[in-house]
Amino acid sequence: MKKFNIFCISIISVLLLNINAKEIFIEPGPNEHERLQEAMILLQEGDILTIKSGYYSFEDGLSLDVSKVTVRGEGMDKTILDFKNQKSGAQGLLVTSNQVILENFSIMDAKGDALKVIGSKGISMLNLKTEWTGGPKSTNGAYGFYPVESEDILIDGCVAIGASDAGIYVGQSKNIIVRNSVAQYNVAGIEIENSYYADVYDNLASHNTAGILVFDLPDLPQQGGHHIRVFDNQAIDNDTDNFAPEGNIVGEVPRGTGIIVMANSDVEIFNNVMSGNGTVNLSIVSYSDETDDKNYYPHPKNIQVHNNTYGPSGFDPDLETGDLAKALYEISAGDMPDIFWDGVVPLSQMILGQPKEERLVLNEEDTTSFLTISPIKYMLGFSSPIRTDIKEFEGKIKPLESISIKTF
Repeated sequence: MKKFNIFCISIISVLLLNINAKEIFIEPGPNEHERLQEAMILLQEGDILTIKSGYYSFEDGLSLDVSKVTVRGEGMDKTILDFKNQKSGAQGLLVTSNQVILENFSIMDAKGDALKVIGSKGISMLNLKTEWTGGPKSTNGAYGFYPVESEDILIDGCVAIGASDAGIYVGQSKNIIVRNSVAQYNVAGIEIENSYYADVYDNLASHNTAGILVFDLPDLPQQGGHHIRVFDNQAIDNDTDNFAPEGNIVGEVPRGTGIIVMANSDVEIFNNVMSGNGTVNLSIVSYSDETDDKNYYPHPKNIQVHNNTYGPSGFDPDLETGDLAKALYEISAGDMPDIFWDGVVPLSQMILGQPKEERLVLNEEDTTSFLTISPIKYMLGFSSPIRTDIKEFEGKIKPLESISIKTF
């Protein structure tokens, strides 16, 4: 009976919330920033804020800190929030609340990040667009979509253009779905960093410096990124010169990269199309910079790659950016492979071999070219320190579970 009463109270609470919920409309015109920001402050749980079609020009950033609300426009090409004259605020829109739906509008030319979400549990970004309209420049904002330290993240049907770091970035978060989205002319198209449990699928990542990145970095509160599935994507024609600001880690990524996995574990990459990437279609690498972070593990492990389609790659390697392309070009004598693994593992594993559960598994067509380095042979100066037989890495695929998230 007690459980039944609690259930009834919950149902009544939801019904009351829906009864009291209201829809607020904002139209373009005088004092549009003040009116929109005030509306976001005064929202109550269950409310819907509709930003009508039109062009809105802002000199200040916007913020939302009310949970269980919806902010919607009337289409990403109809409701335009323009921040090119922004004088204050580190991003276009900052969200710090839970169970929020954002949908059907664009954020253009933000001074910093376009849409930042921090510490949210339950954030849905649907049919949104972020863009820097002046083309690739280091002065563009770092991130288009930028949820961090959050849970239950859905990015669906979005478009990201022109970010000087990553168009769609999810960092230090868990339970993530990025799908049906387009990332173009960014440094990194889509990036999952230091995160747990992500599905990235049915996306187009093209004309970026690199299409899709799965990274784990040191000196961050959440490390050991794992359980990432990247599937049914097109990582094609990534051909934009790297325009990241100096000192940014993504600034080391060579132009013409399809997918990179760095220092993550339990990653499954399958059913993707990787083609037209001038340096390499797929790279699997360790973190190579020095770090004092003793808790950080810099090597990828349990990476499974299967049933992908590979087109032309390696035809225009970027020998000016970072060390990856230069080293690969030198080691391969210019015959760049579809898949590159740097072969770097802890010293004990170089000598004794990797544990079975940590080994790289590659189940691809025989025509897929592959190259890896035997680090000990390389360090000892052997004339042929490379291995190119992809069959050596065949194994049983153990599919990772699909991701489910709680949505509002």
